[in-house]
Formats: sequence, C-alpha cells, structure tokens
Amino acid sequence: MSRSRYTAEGFTPTDNPMKTGIQGLCPRCQMGHLFQGFLKLAPRCEVCGLDYSFADPADGPAFFAMTIAAVPALAFGAWFQTAFGLPLWVHLFITLPLTVLSCMALLRPLKGWLVCSQFFHKAEEGSIDFDWHAKAKGQQQNGKTPAA
Repeated sequence: MSRSRYTAEGFTPTDNPMKTGIQGLCPRCQMGHLFQGFLKLAPRCEVCGLDYSFADPADGPAFFAMTIAAVPALAFGAWFQTAFGLPLWVHLFITLPLTVLSCMALLRPLKGWLVCSQFFHKAEEGSIDFDWHAKAKGQQQNGKTPAA
C-alpha cells in the first residue's frame, strides 16, 4: 500500500465506496470485515470499531441482483429454447439454477457497496424540512419560485 490508511484523527474513510464494498471491507478503516457470514453484517468492525447499525440496505441488493441477472438469464433461456427446442422442464435444471447462482453471486458485493455508499454519503433516515417548505410556500404565494 503506497498511502497510509491513518490520519491524525485515526482512520481515513474510503474514497471509493464501490471498491471497498465489493471487497467486503469496513468503509472507515478499509481493513476490517463488513460481513459476519455470507450476507449477515457484522455488528461492528473488528479493527476500528465502527458500529454498522447505521447500515440498512433493505431490499436494494436483492433488487439490483435480480435486475442485473434477469436480462442475461432471459436471453440465455430464450436462445436455449429456440436453438434446441427442448421441453420447458429442462429450463428447471439449467436456466433456473443459472439465474439463482447469478443472483447469489451478486448479492454480497452489492450489499457491501450499498452499505459503504451509505457511510460515504452520510445517508440518514429521511426527514421533512418544514422550514424550507414554509418558505417555499410563502415565495410561491408572492409569485417567486423557491430556491433549492
């Protein structure tokens, strides 16, 4: 490693959440593990102690994995059916496992990427900025367009 991962405050957070997440590393120190099992997040980083309770990728990894894997799987299934004219039950043994394995291979890197992106972008639970909305409503009534 050419550059040090430490600064005066401690650890240097990742500047590339995609790379760090795909590798399954901690977004703060880039040395600890993000996962405890195949898909289960560790409670905290064993190196820097970052608490991973902020991370909630929800269904994002599954959605992206299915979306990414579905198009090639569908194309393969259609080609396979038209090229060989086999019975449809053959797809249960060839196309379906290929699709499931493709999704499973993508889940962990995508989940790591989304968790690291949440840390990198300081994502938090959404809230409504009532002051901005009140100001925008007042400007709208005066004929002005609100500034973002």
